[in-house]
Amino acid sequence: MRLGIIGCGNMGGGMASQLVKNGFELTCFDPSPENSGKMAALGATTTASASALAKICDVILLSLPKAAVVEAVMAQMLPDIQAGTVILDASTSEPATSQAMSAKGAEHGFAFVDGPVSGGPAAANAGTMTMLLGGDADAIETLRPALDIITAKTVRVGGSGAGHAAKIANNMLCAANLVLVGEAIRLGQAAGVSPEDLLEGINAGSGRSGVSEVNFPKWVLNDAFDSGFTMGLMRKDVGLALDLAKSSNVDLSGFAKIADIWLNGSSDIADSDDFNAIVKTNAREV
Repeated sequence: MRLGIIGCGNMGGGMASQLVKNGFELTCFDPSPENSGKMAALGATTTASASALAKICDVILLSLPKAAVVEAVMAQMLPDIQAGTVILDASTSEPATSQAMSAKGAEHGFAFVDGPVSGGPAAANAGTMTMLLGGDADAIETLRPALDIITAKTVRVGGSGAGHAAKIANNMLCAANLVLVGEAIRLGQAAGVSPEDLLEGINAGSGRSGVSEVNFPKWVLNDAFDSGFTMGLMRKDVGLALDLAKSSNVDLSGFAKIADIWLNGSSDIADSDDFNAIVKTNAREV
């Protein structure tokens, strides 16, 4: 396996560190000299372009900020992607982009798998991410040696685009639960129940979620707000959910009010702030 990573920021850099630590010979490309320097310090080889990486790698991991960047990088690499290459897109992209890239792969002799991740930079650096996979089962098995290093759990949810559709749905629920658990905390406080006691009760019952079990104890109640995932990134994902619903003719009226809080009702919270800060919206106490 001649393994390469394109995009070596918080997530890609964490995955790279795990792969190098576990003995993989890794080639990296990132347009940021700072990120490239960090990869070289890890012991990875760096290249001057995505195209240069594509010429020498037959398994390529993408960790990029959005679908438009995935499309642009794929366009740069396309003439140089070797037949038989497997490309894993670990970005939070869009189902239509993954399907289009998979179609190009069928035409040019490579496989494109969408594999968006959950867990944030901490999980990337620890090799404990969850990855939702969409694409050809044989291509996914080719990726298995690397997947076993960078993830604690993988779930194949269907064909091309399914991984990104599932991730958008997951992040939609996370965005909703952050708002709703914040409101539940305020309701409990008004009735004289401390946030800690309320969460213990919720987490023993049917209202529990990843947000109530992890986000609030780890990043909210202690005022840490340092998960590594920003308001801007979650606002992007909320928009992706609305866009996917519109293109699929699916009614998300129940989510619409919460989406409005993220996109329009929390302008006092900067895109660069931690995404858990959404709980401060309309909050007197948290």
